[in-house]
Amino acid sequence: MATLSVAAILAENARRRPDRTALVEGDLRLTFAEAWRRSLAQAGALTALGVRPGDRVALMAPNTAEFPLAYYAAMAVGGVVVPVHLLLSATEVQHVLKDSGAGLLLAHPAQEATARAAAEPLGIRVVVLGEELDKLAVDAEPPHSYVTRSADDPAVVFYTSGTTGVPKGAVLSHFNIVMNATVNAFDANDIRPDDIVLGALPLFHAFGQTVSLNSTWRAGATLVLMPRFDAARAIEIMVAERVNTFHGVPTMFVSLAAVAAGAAALPELRLCISGGASLPVAVLERFESAFGAQICEGYGLSETSPAATVNQPVFGTRAGTIGHPLWGVDAEIAQADVEDRVELLPAGELGEVVIRGHNVFSGYLGRPEATAEALVDGWFRTGDLGTKDEDGFLRIVDRKKDVIIRGGYNVYPREVEEVLARHPEIAQVAVIGLPDELHGEEICAVVVPAPGATPDAAAITGWSKEHLGKHKYPRRVEFTDELPLGPSMKVLKRELRARYTAR
Repeated sequence: MATLSVAAILAENARRRPDRTALVEGDLRLTFAEAWRRSLAQAGALTALGVRPGDRVALMAPNTAEFPLAYYAAMAVGGVVVPVHLLLSATEVQHVLKDSGAGLLLAHPAQEATARAAAEPLGIRVVVLGEELDKLAVDAEPPHSYVTRSADDPAVVFYTSGTTGVPKGAVLSHFNIVMNATVNAFDANDIRPDDIVLGALPLFHAFGQTVSLNSTWRAGATLVLMPRFDAARAIEIMVAERVNTFHGVPTMFVSLAAVAAGAAALPELRLCISGGASLPVAVLERFESAFGAQICEGYGLSETSPAATVNQPVFGTRAGTIGHPLWGVDAEIAQADVEDRVELLPAGELGEVVIRGHNVFSGYLGRPEATAEALVDGWFRTGDLGTKDEDGFLRIVDRKKDVIIRGGYNVYPREVEEVLARHPEIAQVAVIGLPDELHGEEICAVVVPAPGATPDAAAITGWSKEHLGKHKYPRRVEFTDELPLGPSMKVLKRELRARYTAR
């Protein structure tokens, strides 16, 4: 039986490069040796609390040092980490705890109230990270090393954002996570041990956890944590810490490009990775001209560990695409409306993106029917529509369920968003379909105006008429100060549909 543990990522660095800086958060600096020593001490505390291999440990913390240390402590005792989104209400946290079967909740002091409200009615113990866990660690015996697991044993259960209703737990194995971190570190992009990475993506989310935390440490590089993203502050931190790598979602790149001109100095960025949602080409161009750094857009889902494809130097990069599959991963386009089997389509055809490889999850916890719907013929069905060109570049067109059907014509919101993103008075835009008696659905653009601009709805409709086909331009334009974002920073279109349908 092959054994493997995510804990090895930190343990091996402590052995190979003990004195290298692993983690920076504010004034705190830890070498790999110190970080592993602290994680092992916490692992001793978890054992004293009764955590055994296979037990589920929920973790609720922002991007402070407490998160990675507790994460690797739980891995070291063979526990299964259940990261909890920080934006959830106590009722939603309770669902995650109950559904995952967690026996312990580790919570940051800032989350303690919500954690207790969720856990105590279920009889689940809450231990507060920092003082309380550190005291337990002092009194406990740290293990000599980590508990090894079977490679296919569960390591993490990610609760999907619940875009389709009740959040489901996607189970990822040690093999899934170690392989995804390894391939990201050594094959996908040019990552080097002396890189310094800004960790601004939430670590409780798959993108931040795999790409920022695990891949950075797999490469032996330094992670600089930022507990709460603010663009101007991010630039200051990146300059002060000589950060050369930034991972972000499109909303972060929008904000950084907007404040770059007013910054005293800009960081010298070598590599930027975008994921989590589609990056409009106009945003990519604005950011690249402001920072003089290239963005490599990628794609993935909680169910794919998460990285599945990315623009990679080996294949060349192409703006507006999500690049090529990672090493050892296949991504193809299949018939979207054939549910019971996977029928692959030739290059250039539009269909559903399907993925297979070492990154595909074990299934949804306790939901065999949902697992059987998602895993078909050895492929994971993503629910995203896309194309693959003759050169193998993949492009996401839209979510299957976000397609607008207006007067019998399919309209892909992303295509409309790409055009509107180039309007000088628009900072951000989300396009949705609203019920319409005549056409079935009408196209509505929800716009966040650019700073200082006061755009006119009729003028935007007129402008888009010149740039989009007759069936595609938005007949309705609504203005808002900000778009509703889910825990993974994706725009919550279901919320927008509910809000503007009600009007």
